[in-house]
Amino acid sequence: MAGNSQRRGRRLTPKAGAPKGTGGKGRDALAGRGRTLPADERPWHKAYSGTEKLPQRTAWKQEKERRTAAEEGRAPKIGKPGTKDTTWGKGGGRGVPTNKSGRGQPAGRGGPRVAPGRRSNPAKDAPELLVGRNPVLESLRANVPAIALYVAQGLNTDDRISEIVRTAADRGIAMLEVSRAELDRMTGGVLHQGVGLQVPPFRYEPFEDLTAAALEQAAPLLVALDGVTDPRNLGAVIRSAAAFGAQGVFLPERRAAGITATAWRTSAGAAARVPVAQVTNLTRALKACKDAGFVVVGLDADGETDLYHLEASVGPLVVVVGSEGRGLSRLVGETCDLTVQIPMVSDVESLNASVAAAVTLAEVARRRAAEG
Repeated sequence: MAGNSQRRGRRLTPKAGAPKGTGGKGRDALAGRGRTLPADERPWHKAYSGTEKLPQRTAWKQEKERRTAAEEGRAPKIGKPGTKDTTWGKGGGRGVPTNKSGRGQPAGRGGPRVAPGRRSNPAKDAPELLVGRNPVLESLRANVPAIALYVAQGLNTDDRISEIVRTAADRGIAMLEVSRAELDRMTGGVLHQGVGLQVPPFRYEPFEDLTAAALEQAAPLLVALDGVTDPRNLGAVIRSAAAFGAQGVFLPERRAAGITATAWRTSAGAAARVPVAQVTNLTRALKACKDAGFVVVGLDADGETDLYHLEASVGPLVVVVGSEGRGLSRLVGETCDLTVQIPMVSDVESLNASVAAAVTLAEVARRRAAEG
């Protein structure tokens, strides 16, 4: 009868490649972390009823570190709440093994703290490395304080390199011959033309001295930058200011590019000859210029005056260049005596900030030469 057969069935063998069990070795992975704490027992929860309530993220990190330390059989790296002791979560804290360099990173987890391919930002007071033959030569000609001169091995010399080496030797500047690979590493891959000059941090001119020195000239002319964030644009504006007779450039301290090695290189060394000042508040600085007798002119695509009909270009003048994206800010635009547009025959919406500054300064210089 079907279902009542006394014959024993054939034993099945597992197929090749079939999954196998762990034999109980993975039992710990299935274990839970215990009961979930109610809200009034969590120090980071807003419903916590204890006496010592921690900030949400700080307490969450500390609780996570306690669990990790318990699993690894070590003491947790946590600081005391309410104090400045923040050694938890960092290498070199209590019970944390350090690497061979002794920098306090956990063993086995060394390496840079920045993403691969990126360099950490240098400190504000760190020396700058100027690169490029023209920037280095102009800096040496202007007697910019220098620490060391780096020259690539096997460099093809020309008149500029010869003058650079000769000037550095006359000034007693240390000269070091390094490989091109080392110079590439020092400059972060920037085109250096085989030469680099290490200089102290850029020294900004006091704003009051900048305006006073400009007013002593026959045709005072200053350039103000309203939030220009690209150091290449800053360097190009400084170069145009030097070319067309401006006595100085001033810019905000915050949310704007400063004089870095990139700006130095783009200016082709003009930053060594044109004073640059940083101001805390650009609007207040422009008002001080107006009180001193300057006419403040802002560049705007929708300006009320044509550049080629600017009558105020003869007297003391401040040309304000807006940022790359939004142009002049509202307060700066309201502070300007007038706004000027550059006429264009094509459908191009606007010019680059440094190009617009160069066109304007060239026109101002042309009109002053014609009037003089």
